[in-house]
Amino acid sequence: MKAKEVHKLTSEELTVEVKRLRRRMFELRTQAVTEKIEDTSQFKNTRKDIARLLTEQTARQSR
Repeated sequence: MKAKEVHKLTSEELTVEVKRLRRRMFELRTQAVTEKIEDTSQFKNTRKDIARLLTEQTARQSR
């Protein structure tokens, strides 16, 4: 998810997307324990997407 896409989301959509990505991180960690993950870059990409969304939420709250 790019920053431009994040800016277009509404506040409610940001919250829903953060929840979805956090659930995805949990699933990735579970898969890492139970089976072999072929694309480990998914961890990094998901963490960065969560950070982008949280940064946008914080910026909107301070306005």
